[in-house]
Amino acid sequence: MTDPSQQPYGQGDPAAQGYGVPQPGPGPHSYPNGGPQQFQPPYPQQDQVPGGAQYGPPPGPPPIGAQMKQRNIFAVWLLPFITFGIYGLVWYYKINDEMKQFDPRAKINPTGSLLTVMFGGFLCLIPPLVSYYNTGQRIADAQRAAGLPQTCAPILGLVLNFLFGVGGLYYQAELNKIVVHYGSVPAGSPVQLAI
Repeated sequence: MTDPSQQPYGQGDPAAQGYGVPQPGPGPHSYPNGGPQQFQPPYPQQDQVPGGAQYGPPPGPPPIGAQMKQRNIFAVWLLPFITFGIYGLVWYYKINDEMKQFDPRAKINPTGSLLTVMFGGFLCLIPPLVSYYNTGQRIADAQRAAGLPQTCAPILGLVLNFLFGVGGLYYQAELNKIVVHYGSVPAGSPVQLAI
């Protein structure tokens, strides 16, 4: 077996068979400067990004959102009892919708959040708990977007709501911090986000 084409696969000299050796002349296998070049990825590496960060906010000014509505925390707590729970559902939809308008980058589905709280309890108690926790996390994210410290604790809101019935009061107080941060800007007016 002296003919390289007759040797079993994996045996023999690959260079003698023309594999692995750059061919002279133009083409995808030739070396333009006489030797192999180091691969350069089409995106910047960590050491090429200013500050060494891999990810960060997009360049340019932070986005603009819509101011949320300031509500009386005690009204948010008491009106659901007076309206047989209807105001609580309306409030829950509205705060999720306002957070969506406040930070356009947030992926919030107000209708889905409301339906989860309304009908998720029929399946089991878990979906409403998850929805209420996620709403608390969205409030904390909105606080961060406004440039405030994240003081809203979703687990605390969850416990306060389902054990003591005052979760709405707590969540609205946390949302009001964002509204007060922007001053006397009317609800729905454009506001500049911090990040």
